[in-house]
Amino acid sequence: MPTPQNLRRPLVLASVMAAMFMIAIEATIVSTAMPQIAGQLGDLHLYSWVFSAFLLTQTATTVVFGKLADLYGRKPVMLVGIAVFLVGSVLCGLAWSMPSLIVFRLLQGIGAGAIQPVCLTVVGDLYSAQERGKIQGYLASVWGISSVFGPLAGGLIIQDLNWAWIFWINVPIGIAAAAGFIAFLHEGVLKEARSVDVTGAALFAVTVASLMVAITEAGTSSGRTVLAWSALCAVSAILFVLQERRARDPMLAFGLWARRPIATANAATLLSGMAVIGLTTFLPMYVQAVLNESALVAGFALTMMVLGWPIGATTAAKNFARFGLRSTLLFGAALLPLGALAFVVMGPQSSPLLAGLGSIVMGLGMGFLSTSAIVIIQDSVGWEERGSATASNVFSRNLGSTLGATVLGSVLNLSLSHAGAGTAAVDFDRIRQLLDHPGSLPGDAGVRLVLGQSLHFTFLSVFLIAVATLLVATLVPAVAFARRARHAPGE
Repeated sequence: MPTPQNLRRPLVLASVMAAMFMIAIEATIVSTAMPQIAGQLGDLHLYSWVFSAFLLTQTATTVVFGKLADLYGRKPVMLVGIAVFLVGSVLCGLAWSMPSLIVFRLLQGIGAGAIQPVCLTVVGDLYSAQERGKIQGYLASVWGISSVFGPLAGGLIIQDLNWAWIFWINVPIGIAAAAGFIAFLHEGVLKEARSVDVTGAALFAVTVASLMVAITEAGTSSGRTVLAWSALCAVSAILFVLQERRARDPMLAFGLWARRPIATANAATLLSGMAVIGLTTFLPMYVQAVLNESALVAGFALTMMVLGWPIGATTAAKNFARFGLRSTLLFGAALLPLGALAFVVMGPQSSPLLAGLGSIVMGLGMGFLSTSAIVIIQDSVGWEERGSATASNVFSRNLGSTLGATVLGSVLNLSLSHAGAGTAAVDFDRIRQLLDHPGSLPGDAGVRLVLGQSLHFTFLSVFLIAVATLLVATLVPAVAFARRARHAPGE
């Protein structure tokens, strides 16, 4: 006979998927509408900060909220995260200038910093490792659906409604998710006095935020600006370490992060995040500007990765018991350089089908690797540490994306600046014009040649990062997964 917990699980999962959908669709729907929003608000030089601000606070607060979920339970932290996200969404729709929009995006990112890790932690609480892989496939499909639905919804809203609805569309989804958590997520967290390391949390947020700003500004701002942010990062990091060593209940347990299963799985996750952001950032540019295909074909090539990810996650789940978590993770890690190899051998005369093939192989690899990594991490700890452990993995992936975008962007810039003698100088204005108006540039063939050579070095860097991911993955130890879910104390 089904237990009350088993009856509630699908309803809690529906709430998790709704909350995750808000985060997933945010990137695609906003990116579609931002040209029109920026046209109305002005300050185009701040354009990229609309996206960076969200990622900045999301990454900086992820670990903090993971720790709070261990102290106070998942439900209150989740509800606070949804509330903050929705307030930020409403305010974004009311923004009167680009700076105000950026400030409200920072608030949205704080909410996302609570929602994403706690959603994954709730799944870890309710489902065994064998079940969890399939659930991770469901969650991966949420991101896939959002990547298709987001641009479509963004285009329709911009065409027929006020752009504010880009953000306000989150309100009914968030309310429905919060109602589901209130009604169906029941925890047996013991009521006792708890110590919150507020100073440690603040210093950690400052450390990560300044690191993210320094990384984001590298190559685009003066060296003095980057140095100032780097100095702030170093000072706050030192103060954070000193604070954590004397805190009674530190915000970040160094011992937890140093455990071999967690440290190695997170390192592999960080590197895989770097590789994937390289693919999502530069593949559409290559397909359109070098292969001279349409934006639709470029989107199709990238969508193959989004298709492969949930398939890989679901397949991984079905093979945990047969092959083990470590072997499944290694298989996924091996697929990454195999998929990346397709982009290394790609040339101006290549078919876009080769790009699609490489994308789907890398997507499959990410499905196997990411699902195995989160299960390894969650099953290496008990309930009281699972929130912090899960948050460490989300943090690693977000930081990997930021590092990857910066490092690979620097590779592209360096390659363009050192184009071979006799070729036309190429900058991003010429590339943007080539993407917007194919065939309009004098000497298009020369521009395509230089860009193709530069992107080749970028894809070679993606391949090397994928190889590094595989090497790090070999260091992940074997972890026996629990066949039954381990719930909160007293549940």
